[in-house]
Amino acid sequence: MNKAVFNKSLVTIVMLFLSIVMIVPFLWMISTSFKTPAEVFQYPIQWIPVHFNWSHHVKVWTGDNSFVLYYLNSLKVALISTLGAVTLSSLAAYGFARIQFKGRDTMFMVYLSMMMVPPQVLFVPKFIMFEWAGIYNTHWALILPGMFTIFGVFMMRQFFLSVPYEISEAAFIDGAGHFRIFSRIILPMAKPSIATLAIIDFSWHWNDYENALVFLIDHDLFTVPLGLQNFILENNVDYNGMMAAATAGIIPMIIVFLIGQKYIIEGVASSAVKG
Repeated sequence: MNKAVFNKSLVTIVMLFLSIVMIVPFLWMISTSFKTPAEVFQYPIQWIPVHFNWSHHVKVWTGDNSFVLYYLNSLKVALISTLGAVTLSSLAAYGFARIQFKGRDTMFMVYLSMMMVPPQVLFVPKFIMFEWAGIYNTHWALILPGMFTIFGVFMMRQFFLSVPYEISEAAFIDGAGHFRIFSRIILPMAKPSIATLAIIDFSWHWNDYENALVFLIDHDLFTVPLGLQNFILENNVDYNGMMAAATAGIIPMIIVFLIGQKYIIEGVASSAVKG
């Protein structure tokens, strides 16, 4: 066995081990959702229940606090926020990457430095602003700030910088403006980056607990992360119900990844070919 094959095999083994370590908590979560309360802390762990108990999953969807409402609320917030974030990030990134204007790089560095500000510091200013605007205790308190993502602008800008300027120059010679170049030429080339940003942003908004906890009061507005609190009872925790709800909660993220993974793989493959 030569050195290259050995190194490749070693990397494969390490990655396989790490993937198993990462997937074990998900397997335990799914297994627990089908167990009885007495089997949750049974040791050694019984990964496959003797009798599959579906009552916890039924309770999640048909109980007093049905997850249907939380699902619809989370989908509304995550989808609108993601659509807005991808659109605004792409437009801003194009301006920072392809349009020459005075102070562009300095402005971008100042904008990028805002990533160092902890989100928790902004809760009080946001609360005051939302109260003034009349959107406190509405989904817009989560959607509007979620449309602006510094990371998204940075990521899309990095891609736009990799596109040869000769393409834009040729389009300018043909009479195209910045918006036409952006929408007809640059944006179609950015599908892998857009898909990656959409997956990351959707996952962030779907799992956002802090903002929902601070800015939502009415139970009818609760999202999936807040809905999980229903399984924390006064004297104990309904672990089976919580794991069943968490299992249901990861389904949209899996679907989004399965839809977008095609473009991510295309982007990785095209980068490898360019390299």
